[in-house]
Amino acid sequence: MSAGAPPSTDPDPARSSRLAADPDRLRDETDTERLDRNLIELLQEVRVVQTGVQVLFAFLLTVPFSSRFDQITGFQRGAYFAALVGTAAASVLLIAPTSVHRILFRMGQKAYMVDVANRLAIGGLLSLAVAMVAAMLLVSDVMFGSAVAVAIGTATAAAFGYVWAAVPLRRRREVLATRRAERRR
Repeated sequence: MSAGAPPSTDPDPARSSRLAADPDRLRDETDTERLDRNLIELLQEVRVVQTGVQVLFAFLLTVPFSSRFDQITGFQRGAYFAALVGTAAASVLLIAPTSVHRILFRMGQKAYMVDVANRLAIGGLLSLAVAMVAAMLLVSDVMFGSAVAVAIGTATAAAFGYVWAAVPLRRRREVLATRRAERRR
């Protein structure tokens, strides 16, 4: 059993039985209200991440114009390019939900928008993780050399993998297993 928070509960027994029958409904809201809330939450999350991506991208775009850029090694150029491409991909993927929303606005496509925006946001976070690992690799190689850089890059990748993927995926598996067990009863 994990130390994760238990699912929300409601003291009203009639409502609790409805929620147990349909655990996807943790709130008493219509499908439209749920889709509205999901889209608003997703777009707000993207706004938070997007600022950091834009700052990183702007910084990476200025690096080749610094006086020492022509002195970096091939390994450092590769790390720089991976960070640049990862940041560009994160920008594309994290801005895309806004574009999808604007283009499909008032067309009755909210469920589609929520699904696509969720997938784009996950891809954007993955791209951002790649970019940040590559940036850490580049900076640590310049500062400490290749051996330390590989260790720092590996530790950074492991941290992203654990916090951004393993922890929520483990909780997701637990919740799904609990829901399956409740349905069998």
